[in-house]
Amino acid sequence: MDRLESKTIFLDVGGVLLTNGWDHTIRGKAAQQFHLNFEEMDALHQFIFNVYEIGKITLDQYLNFVVFNKPRKFDHQQFKEFMYAQSAELPDTLQWLIKWKKQTRHRIISINNEGKELNNYRVAKFRLRDCFDAFVSSCDVGMRKPDPGIFLMALGVAQAKAEDCIYFDDRPMVVAAAATLGIQAFQHKGFENTKNILKNLK
Repeated sequence: MDRLESKTIFLDVGGVLLTNGWDHTIRGKAAQQFHLNFEEMDALHQFIFNVYEIGKITLDQYLNFVVFNKPRKFDHQQFKEFMYAQSAELPDTLQWLIKWKKQTRHRIISINNEGKELNNYRVAKFRLRDCFDAFVSSCDVGMRKPDPGIFLMALGVAQAKAEDCIYFDDRPMVVAAAATLGIQAFQHKGFENTKNILKNLK
């Protein structure tokens, strides 16, 4: 593999460093745990979740629409604690990246789609500030991937040209979206693959 010259590394979080925050599988577990009708809950989720992810509503407002639209035997706090507890660190990548960052001059910036409360919880719980120099999160910037605008904003935050950056995401469609802007974009297929790419940076 040719050595890559880059100064800024953009990384997704869910699916790369951590499990996803609130995906289809986790929603299914929630429906089972709290005895909810999954199809009904998921239809409401699909209708409004994008609005939550770009910071237009709070987590409580999202839950009022999706879950607490009728009387429940549990409260918001119990449900949110379940949501938070589903986040876990994926093997190897985050801890290696934190150590590698101390030995390199390259900046690392996250570009992620996440609702505000989940994003804040995950940043604090998994000490993501030890890994990232900055966060470009959908809840804070009002855009979500694959919107080209969120990548352009990240380039502005980094004060970097697209050709001087690389990006990792587990989803091919988002990788393709970043690549259309001239960013060297790679699909994260696992720790060893991503580590080898990063170790070949000059």
